[in-house]
Amino acid sequence: MAKPSVSFACQSCGAVHAKWSGKCDACGGWNTIVEEAARIPAGGGARKITRGRPFALEDLKTSEDAPPRRPTGIAEFDRVCGGGLVPGSALLIGGDPGVGKSTLILQALAAYANKGGNAVYISGEEAMGQVRLRASRMGLSGAPVSLGAATCVEDILATLESAPPPGILAIDSIQTIWTGALDAAPGTVAQVRTASFDLVRYAKASGAAVLLVGHVTKDGQIAGPKAVEHLVDAVLYFEGERGHHFRVLRSVKNRFGATDEIGVFEMTGQGLAEVANPSALFLGDRTGDAPGAAVFAGIEGTRPVLVEIQALVAPAGYGTPRRAVVGWDSGRLAMILAVLEARAGLQIGAHDVYLNVAGGLKVAEPAADLAAAAALISSFTNQPLPRDCVLFGEFSLSGDVRPAPQAELRLKEAAKLGFSTAAVPVGTVGAPEGLAMRQIGDVAHLVGFAASAGSGAPRARRAGRAE
Repeated sequence: MAKPSVSFACQSCGAVHAKWSGKCDACGGWNTIVEEAARIPAGGGARKITRGRPFALEDLKTSEDAPPRRPTGIAEFDRVCGGGLVPGSALLIGGDPGVGKSTLILQALAAYANKGGNAVYISGEEAMGQVRLRASRMGLSGAPVSLGAATCVEDILATLESAPPPGILAIDSIQTIWTGALDAAPGTVAQVRTASFDLVRYAKASGAAVLLVGHVTKDGQIAGPKAVEHLVDAVLYFEGERGHHFRVLRSVKNRFGATDEIGVFEMTGQGLAEVANPSALFLGDRTGDAPGAAVFAGIEGTRPVLVEIQALVAPAGYGTPRRAVVGWDSGRLAMILAVLEARAGLQIGAHDVYLNVAGGLKVAEPAADLAAAAALISSFTNQPLPRDCVLFGEFSLSGDVRPAPQAELRLKEAAKLGFSTAAVPVGTVGAPEGLAMRQIGDVAHLVGFAASAGSGAPRARRAGRAE
């Protein structure tokens, strides 16, 4: 009989410890270490060491063609995957509860099956009746998708191996899948890691493209061990705010395509609708000429996206000025405020500052510095910026504005949407016809541009503001 052994694994990062402790030394999490039982081969002791076999080494030259793709028929989903799903690949899709992960997967499988593909949907969280009700609400009841409800990975693999391998297999979700080879409860690090490894191995052997749906922690990271993200070929995050009607599918790892690629969807009563032009969606509700609004020309993956950055600088209501940021890095905002105060003389640090990326999009590009700074200056001076102007560029601590990559794509997107002016770093080239460029060298130039861009001189409304 196999002799059981005991280990202690962190449920957040997967680190294995020799004994239990209240805090994980690897990730710093508290009360995340759980005792897990493992099995060693019969006979006890160490495994017999055998001599390995040598294998041939080859050079980097290749004559192989690009891997084939299986388009699902949902253009935004295929775009994030790199043009479609690669046979034998495994994808991990994570997102907050209720954001629409199951809806997206069901729509992708239905679109693929309607084109003649073999799609299998295995639900570990919902009964088949619940999945059918969702499909009926979305008008997908007629799609020839094979549906099953199971949580044991051995049962799932036995069912799949008894029939021709599917083109696409979806598991919803990986945290509910367990294997009888382990005594741990479903959702633990050992169970998630082992079940994921078995499903990835099935994908490589059969040629099926496997989609694994994963839960996320309170920090927004996919729950379970990081080893799962290393096992799969692509990791996608499905993002969205409950107060907004659109969702963003973002690629953070992709062995067969570009990382940081995004696909934009709009949540409707019939499911998720594709948004082919995200810039028009994010800028569609711009009205008026209120101070504190600037349009940033950004790049998400290979796609240019224009989004409005809104800022509000108000007198501090309490002793300590407040900083509130939505959709941007709060540390980046603190740096911009320090540069504006130290290099441009704007006494903005004593005021409450609120910054928001309109529409709920999360911007991580350093090139958003120029647009954010312009929005802050506009609100502080109570002087609106031109509505037909876009901005992009990165700030340095010295106050200089540095160039941003792929400037030509940003400018073309701005011209396509009807913008006539672009405030860009010095040395930027490639402006299309009809788009005038205002080159900004440092923060002092930006303050002058913001002051002269509107109609009339800036109106001083706060004591202590630099003139």
